[in-house]
Amino acid sequence: MKNLTLDQFTKDTASDSPVPGGGSIAAVCGALSASLTSMVANLTIGKKNYVEVENEMIIIAEKAEGIRQKMLDYIETDCDAFNAVLDAFKLPKETDEEKSNRTEAIQDALKKAASVPFEIATAAYEIMDLAEHVVLKGNSNAVTDGIISAMTARTAVLAALLNVKINLGTIKDEAFVEDLRKRVSELENDSINAEKKILDLISF
Repeated sequence: MKNLTLDQFTKDTASDSPVPGGGSIAAVCGALSASLTSMVANLTIGKKNYVEVENEMIIIAEKAEGIRQKMLDYIETDCDAFNAVLDAFKLPKETDEEKSNRTEAIQDALKKAASVPFEIATAAYEIMDLAEHVVLKGNSNAVTDGIISAMTARTAVLAALLNVKINLGTIKDEAFVEDLRKRVSELENDSINAEKKILDLISF
């Protein structure tokens, strides 16, 4: 799916197919955010006015590129997780054994469907620290790109966490739900605060 043209990907998203859906779009936002941070870093590397931060920018560009690639893979992974839930619901339920197996398969699939977008959100949040660095130290001509990277990362985090929340509502493992719900709340707050911090760095 990551190799589709932008035109085809958006057409597939706009179709009546449930995938790619919100989780995949969150991953796309994360990939775009990482790309922008990498761009600012690369626009800083090799510039005589930024020699002192060149090594730092090289590291940031490499980290951002790694996250970009990871996010592109998550587009497919999220679709697979959702399809696994649909497949579990299609399992036979005639006998007691079939019903038990079906219920277990559904619950396992729902846990995966909640865990994958949480991984997307966590990876997207990692971009925000990188974005802050390029905003503070990177090529000033591209400062708005760094800010937009942070804004897009926050969107990726919050969008992915919405997909976590909707799946938690149907998971019966209370300990799993309680733990993940707590981590979701913390990550939401952290991403919102991180974005505000970065936005406050620059005034126009």
